[in-house]
Amino acid sequence: MELALFARFHAKDGMEAQVEAALAEQVPKVRPEPGCLAIDAYRAKRDPRLFFIFSRWRDEAAFDIHAELPDTARFVERMEPLIDHPFEAARASRIG
Repeated sequence: MELALFARFHAKDGMEAQVEAALAEQVPKVRPEPGCLAIDAYRAKRDPRLFFIFSRWRDEAAFDIHAELPDTARFVERMEPLIDHPFEAARASRIG
């Protein structure tokens, strides 16, 4: 069953450019991974410090492989000091 992932990043004040750069660098690296159907990063219109990643995966097993990759761990480590909350990512499945 296809898996959707929603990750939220609220930048610390003054860290918006660093968050955007990290997302812009990471997303193209993930696209060719086996099982990745789509991935894009977004910036909120009403809160310039709020960013998201929306990705789709063939199944939960494909995402689990991605989550364990060293590059994914480095991305999380890079983002943690740039955001003002604990790292958040929600796994979801489509309704209907």
